[in-house]
Amino acid sequence: MNDLVSKPGVAPDMDYSAPIEFDKTPLRVSVPAYLQKIYWWAYVHPNAVKVFEREWLVNLILFGNYSALRDAALEDIGARAEGKTLQVACAYGDLTPRLREHIADDGQLHVIDVLPIQLQNLKRKLPADRRISLIQRDSSALGFLDATYDRALVFFLLHEQPESVRRRTLAEACRVVKPGGKVIVVDYHRPDNWNPVRHPLRALLKKLEPYADDLWNNEIETYLPDDIKFANIEKKTYFGGLYQKIVLTR
Repeated sequence: MNDLVSKPGVAPDMDYSAPIEFDKTPLRVSVPAYLQKIYWWAYVHPNAVKVFEREWLVNLILFGNYSALRDAALEDIGARAEGKTLQVACAYGDLTPRLREHIADDGQLHVIDVLPIQLQNLKRKLPADRRISLIQRDSSALGFLDATYDRALVFFLLHEQPESVRRRTLAEACRVVKPGGKVIVVDYHRPDNWNPVRHPLRALLKKLEPYADDLWNNEIETYLPDDIKFANIEKKTYFGGLYQKIVLTR
């Protein structure tokens, strides 16, 4: 994959005069069986994009908290993120277009996803920008060198993965981030007892997203790799504890 070089001094909201790059490496990536079986309706089927790529629907699914959670993640990215930023998996809504605005003029943003349909959908949401590459990779086997990125963002992905895959995804995200860099995770969390959506949502998630319950029963730190020591771990919860942001500093 070619390194992306932008013109210095160009504002982030301008067209960077080059098409968004797609990864051209010969690495073969297959769609995990659990994803096709459990989440075909949300991500894999062609109609999934047509249904879920609606800002109001994404916000409704998160009980009106999408913008707040998106902005909380971007706050840790920084106003002008220099170096290389990795987004682990595409996301419905305007997360990536907003993330793009935080990338420095000479920075790079790489977005990986195991599904070509999701990468193509994301490309449609973004203007031409030579700083951005879309790469088909499995989050649990990125195939990048150690300490490649300055920061990584994992936004509402872990609750959709079986425990073994979740552990590998976190291990890979941490592995490819440089010492001193950050891994930012936003996802579900066990809500406070008084939270009115606690019981109905848990019943719904168990039916539609069977792996989400893990994040109600365990802290994300439970799934971190043992061979990486972190300089700092910060946690913040939102909406009565239903959502969390974890910032792991290498």
